[in-house]
Amino acid sequence: MKILVDADACPVKDIIEEVAKQNNIPVYMFIDTSHILSSDYSKVIVVSKAPDAVDFALLNHTSKGDIVVTQDYGVAAMALGKGAYAIHHNGREYLDGTIDRMLMERHMARELRRTKGRIKGNMKKRSKAEDVTFRGSLYQLCNKAKENKAK
Repeated sequence: MKILVDADACPVKDIIEEVAKQNNIPVYMFIDTSHILSSDYSKVIVVSKAPDAVDFALLNHTSKGDIVVTQDYGVAAMALGKGAYAIHHNGREYLDGTIDRMLMERHMARELRRTKGRIKGNMKKRSKAEDVTFRGSLYQLCNKAKENKAK
């Protein structure tokens, strides 16, 4: 079991490493060449800046029972299809029973933006409460993955 991170815009890299260290789980952070990342714990994998290159590299390294951290619903869906677990930066676990609806909502939002232009919104700064929620959810997911691996 390993944790794979779509790390280009990931706001919780430090939390992931903290939880992984405590659970003795290796971490792989995937970034493209337009980002710089170094880590004493994680293996950083740098790929080309081509569209979806990070997503494809991450998924090529994903195996059954791994944990994928991503905000991309498409990547999450493909990870679930490989028998991996997937979690969003906000702490919400992607599940087989809900991923299809999430993909449809994403598609509808994209179509709305395409027809009406960009929708303005306030981008809120990430809060400490969101970090606490993510940390707790990742701990639970690591335990779930370990339990299922032992079966």
